[in-house]
Amino acid sequence: MPCPALPDGFDFTDPDLLHQRVPLPEFAELRAAEPVRWIPQPVNIAGFQDEGYWAVTRHADVRYVSTHPEIFSSTLNTAIIRFGEHMDRASLDAQRLILLNMDPPEHTRVRQIVQRGFTPRAIRALEERLRDRAQSIVANARTHSGPFDFVTEVACELPLQAIAELIGIPQDDRVKIFEWSNKMIAYDDPEYAITEQVGAESAAELIAYAMGMAAERKQCPAHDIVSTLVAAEDEGNLNSDEFGFFVLMLSVAGNETTRNAITHGMHALLTHPEQWELYKSERPSTAAEEIVRWATPVNAFQRTATQDTELGGKLIRKGDRVGIFYASANHDPEVFENPDVFDVMRDPNPHLGFGGGGPHYCLGKSLAVLEIDLIFNAIADAMPDLTLTGDPRRLRSAWINGVKELQVTAG
Repeated sequence: MPCPALPDGFDFTDPDLLHQRVPLPEFAELRAAEPVRWIPQPVNIAGFQDEGYWAVTRHADVRYVSTHPEIFSSTLNTAIIRFGEHMDRASLDAQRLILLNMDPPEHTRVRQIVQRGFTPRAIRALEERLRDRAQSIVANARTHSGPFDFVTEVACELPLQAIAELIGIPQDDRVKIFEWSNKMIAYDDPEYAITEQVGAESAAELIAYAMGMAAERKQCPAHDIVSTLVAAEDEGNLNSDEFGFFVLMLSVAGNETTRNAITHGMHALLTHPEQWELYKSERPSTAAEEIVRWATPVNAFQRTATQDTELGGKLIRKGDRVGIFYASANHDPEVFENPDVFDVMRDPNPHLGFGGGGPHYCLGKSLAVLEIDLIFNAIADAMPDLTLTGDPRRLRSAWINGVKELQVTAG
């Protein structure tokens, strides 16, 4: 087996790297030659007191790690693969209160409660309202006589409005959610001048806001998901703290990821004009899943080994961090025919853009797919001649495949 031709010191979580591109050629090298590889890092550069992590790049191995939480823990070092170098252990341990960073059985208990808000019936109940909102968002964007930013005018709006609808946040407060969630993930991007302290303060503000909502609903229940989740704690519902951390997770998982999927999807359609024409004429139900595969908004999460184990022919020691790279898995030629081709008709499409299965499979997948379908149908109806006027400006991040700005004209 040939050695992968990676430069010395190459790190798949280097925010400068993801600021420029997703390292698909390097992922291909590893999948072919060394699908599980140790990636050394300077001690504490990622906020962990260790010297690196294992990069897992094949689809099958990412699924295996995802579906064996007893071996690969989300709690020990959280699911975030890289923080800043000033992250301390106390702050790291506090992250365990977020569903994303829990292991069974605690994860099972909390997820069983919050998934009440994501039943097929609950999502269907939102569909008409979100369709109207998608059409209104696009109609407003269409009024621009010149170039406008697709991210702020279109892509971010429907996810924010969907979250507001889902948990009863007043629509006027969605700007707060947008700003808080941006600050929580932007600590790697110098343009925002956001420190980890500012990010932590934003998280605290969002949690306090959500806890206030929970307290209000306990006093005066309403017909919304908040009341359902927090009423009668002794009957197996969330306490106010748990609800606060749930809203924090939702603001990132349900806002940032869907927003970036929509932005990447629009860019892909406009740079593959034959696919845009195909989408406009056929409106395939397969398009949303291909957009998520192509975008893979979360490039990677991590797990930590709870015991010595073997994966991909490598011995992983207890306590080692393991990076599961969804972007690589979603381009695995053993699973996808022509994986580097954007194809809105792709079917089947067993991508891992919503996670690799197991307990942390995306709770809001159905809602995200619905939002993507609704917004692109609205764009195809009202702005079929949408045109790019500039290249996307990417977010500098260690783990999010984000776009800050995408200039377009309505045509």
